[in-house]
Amino acid sequence: MTDLLLLPGDGIGPEVTAQVRRVAEALTPDLTLDERPFGGTSYDQLGTPLADGTLAAAKASRAVLMGAVGGPQWAGVPRDKRPEAGLLNLRAGMNVFANLRPALCFGPLADASSLKRELVEGLDFMFVRELTGGIYFGKPRYIEDLPGGGKRAVDTQVYTTAEIERVSRVAFELARGRRNKVASAEKSNVMDSGLLWREVVTDLHKREYADVELTHILADNAAMQIVKAPKQFDVLLTDNLFGDILSDAAAQLTGSLGMLPSAALGEPGTPGLYEPIHGSAPDIAGQGVANPLAAILSFEMALRWSLDRAADADRLFAAVNTALEAGARTRDLGGTLSTVEMGDAVLKALSLP
Repeated sequence: MTDLLLLPGDGIGPEVTAQVRRVAEALTPDLTLDERPFGGTSYDQLGTPLADGTLAAAKASRAVLMGAVGGPQWAGVPRDKRPEAGLLNLRAGMNVFANLRPALCFGPLADASSLKRELVEGLDFMFVRELTGGIYFGKPRYIEDLPGGGKRAVDTQVYTTAEIERVSRVAFELARGRRNKVASAEKSNVMDSGLLWREVVTDLHKREYADVELTHILADNAAMQIVKAPKQFDVLLTDNLFGDILSDAAAQLTGSLGMLPSAALGEPGTPGLYEPIHGSAPDIAGQGVANPLAAILSFEMALRWSLDRAADADRLFAAVNTALEAGARTRDLGGTLSTVEMGDAVLKALSLP
């Protein structure tokens, strides 16, 4: 069994993933690593964004870490062959239904946020986003021609009780190890799927998690509260679509999209999928200026959640903070370090070559 499967992907993905490999080989040389093409790169090489062998390798590993996928060069390929389809199929194939996205502000970066220091200093809350259901996977979905001209597009938002319960359990269990608070975001005022979401979360809370403080919040209000008073949140539970949007908004509170990792988890004992929440950033791909810290911190999450290496995870997290305290900054953080130089800074903080 491979310990860590690397899927560098497209754009800046290979650049930031290369720094993960450096850190992994130095910090945890006993872990076995494998690497496969994925996304647009895989489409160019193999005619599919997710080869059967790659999915099989992912399911047979202990953890999977990907870079990013997508780019304008694949905009014209069939939808089911686009890099993003490979990502959705990987998530579905691995059945990683709970996406953990920390909104964490490192102390040295409090002034890099677009919000005032007092709003973000000490910020630490966690999104738990449902990842394999909702509007990204619902059927029917299509674009059709209208008789009188023009077109009509349809996407379907679908959730079942079981899908909502399993991701809600992750949120409640996680909250018990944090500040014991869950805020569940949906649009129950205008969407039947949101109404079901609220009913299921409420019922599960009453039956199994009455010790956890639960509040319900409409997703649009959650967007406002994230930029008004973000430290009120501990665990923020969302569906797939709202979690996608709200977690990216929260990323700016921390100073840069280039800082935030994520974990996608399934049933206990199955491999997790880890990835920085930034995209492939084709505008800076190949320039060597991308921030690798989100990818490195995704490896930190893999060490913690899938690889049973909590001590190594703590050490790596501390090293990232030490590097930032020493002034290490890539361009997105207002600095001048290259991708490789930021990797050097983390390795130096770890006191590793």
